[in-house]
Amino acid sequence: MNDSENKKVDLLEELTDSNEEITNLIEKYDAESRYRILKGLPGKFISLWLVAMSLFHLATAGLISMPLAIQRAIHLTFAITAVFILYPATRKGSKNHTPWYDWLLAAAGFAVIGYIVVFFNEISRRGADPTKAEIYLGIAAIILLVEGGRRVVGNVLPCLSMIFLSYCYFGNNVPGIFQIRGYSLSRIIQHMYLTPEGIFGLALGVSATFVIVFIIFGAFLSQSGGARFFNELALAVAGGRPGGPAKVAVVASGLLGTISGSSVANVATTGAFTIPLMKRVGYQPYYAGAVEACASTGGQLMPPIMGAGAFIMSEFLGIPYLTIAGAAVIPAFLYYASIFTNVHIRARKLGLQGLPDEQLPVLRNVMKTDGHLVIPVIIIIVTLLMKYTPLRAGFVGVISVIIVSSLKKNTRMSFAAILKALEEGARGALGVAMACALVGFIVGTSSLTSLGLTISNNVIEIAGGNLLPTLVMAMFACIVLGMGLPTTANYIVCSTIIAPALVGMSVMPLAAHLFVFYFGIMADITPPVCLAAFTGAGIAGASPSKTGLTATRIAIASFMLPYCFVYNPMLLLQNVVYWELAILVISAFIGVMMLAGAFEGWLFRDLKTAERVIVGIASVTAIHYDIIASVCSIVVLLAACFYFYKTTAKQKLRCQVNG
Repeated sequence: MNDSENKKVDLLEELTDSNEEITNLIEKYDAESRYRILKGLPGKFISLWLVAMSLFHLATAGLISMPLAIQRAIHLTFAITAVFILYPATRKGSKNHTPWYDWLLAAAGFAVIGYIVVFFNEISRRGADPTKAEIYLGIAAIILLVEGGRRVVGNVLPCLSMIFLSYCYFGNNVPGIFQIRGYSLSRIIQHMYLTPEGIFGLALGVSATFVIVFIIFGAFLSQSGGARFFNELALAVAGGRPGGPAKVAVVASGLLGTISGSSVANVATTGAFTIPLMKRVGYQPYYAGAVEACASTGGQLMPPIMGAGAFIMSEFLGIPYLTIAGAAVIPAFLYYASIFTNVHIRARKLGLQGLPDEQLPVLRNVMKTDGHLVIPVIIIIVTLLMKYTPLRAGFVGVISVIIVSSLKKNTRMSFAAILKALEEGARGALGVAMACALVGFIVGTSSLTSLGLTISNNVIEIAGGNLLPTLVMAMFACIVLGMGLPTTANYIVCSTIIAPALVGMSVMPLAAHLFVFYFGIMADITPPVCLAAFTGAGIAGASPSKTGLTATRIAIASFMLPYCFVYNPMLLLQNVVYWELAILVISAFIGVMMLAGAFEGWLFRDLKTAERVIVGIASVTAIHYDIIASVCSIVVLLAACFYFYKTTAKQKLRCQVNG
């Protein structure tokens, strides 16, 4: 074995030494990862159960049709049964054994949700008027969903759901503008359990269709070697450039994040590889963790898949998914341009180099070996462009992964790998399913009591009818909710309660929903509770608070983008005037790059305090939505760049002469 091969082996050993520690970190910050690993007969049973769940959803996606209410009920029956078998009641619960009471709870969940499947026609015939037995079943369903949700998505969402449910019953005792007449237990159970307004509402419907199919697609792509391909592709393209590993993190995390839909899981997946490499070439540990957190979080903003939230947005707004994906292109481009520029400037400022050539894969070889794995992603995009539904596109994508991966021996999926992908896909969907069912209580409360309309009207009144204060309040509300809720649940809550206030201020509905979606995601890198940054800090061995603050600074330009597209929806490709759009995009692109330089204090050379302030102000103005402000800012920033470049050249020449 030559020296080059020895270095590669040493690098791989270094990157895999901390796998157990990383697994513990994921479980610490991501409740969905705390599942049991069962062996023997229980293990075989749950594996078959999850495989059956995936096969059912693939069948309903591309082969058979059934009433939506029944499909949603079957989806939740699969999910709640699996949750009680797989997820312990506490963190200290057994990780390799399911106690008898959890089997009992699983059976109870199967019974109370499965009841809707069996008696759906009878319930429909009597107009969902509840019998006495159904009231008890409804109460049991609420209790089981809250407990199951607590296990898989944490405490915040179940508590929030119970508060909203309590409001339905005790609302007549609430003082002031939020007082309602209050509803009987029978009416609440009917609304939440027997109609498509509560548990089995639109949110669960999206989970049972688009979301789970794309999660299964991601599992198949991962099993076929897709994650390895994206990492090696990013390493081959950017690994040898100044600060290369950080750029690899940006590229790879964006590619994987659009499919995974979980910031924490994405940080752990790519960060286990990129963070040690960043530290190796000279980045400080806290900075390495922050870069990975920002890059992984942005994956949910990246078309074509955008995690799960975009599918729900499509259903809520009643517009094609492709329109939402198209609207997200420019904000996603500017988001990643900001992060990429930040790491590049930091590398140039510190004089950091990329990885040696002998440690890098060759792009030609990467494409030759695994390049065909990009075909399923292309097929999904083409299918969407051909106006097929996202559900059909996801189904076609799964089938295409199986076919395309079989073209080469190194990616060919065995029957065991296919079963593993089906199992992992269903397991990955459990958290979303439970979150969407719990959010059904919040959405159902809003529709039963008009709470959402009341909150929206009062937000507008508090803001004095002014848009900017309304946007600021909406931003803080989304970030605060995002600190305790998964992205999907956060978006549903905010779109139900907060987005109507923005729409009431004449904001375009698409811009309003993307605004709350965007800031719900940004909560993962915003202190004090920034789970993606905390995960990155754990892998990097850095201070969580310092990593979180650094992540916010790296992505600071991105906090302005939602305001820009609210004021000028042209950035979302709405009502486009092409020459104006070109100016806005170019100006914003220059602005995010120069703002990175202002915060780092380096543009061709170290900047003085006054220079940083001037560049920072001009950069913020360049990201502004106004055409005239953008043009003026471009002129100022280009002039500043030219000045910094010329003074740097003179300094170098002076040094050479003196030398």
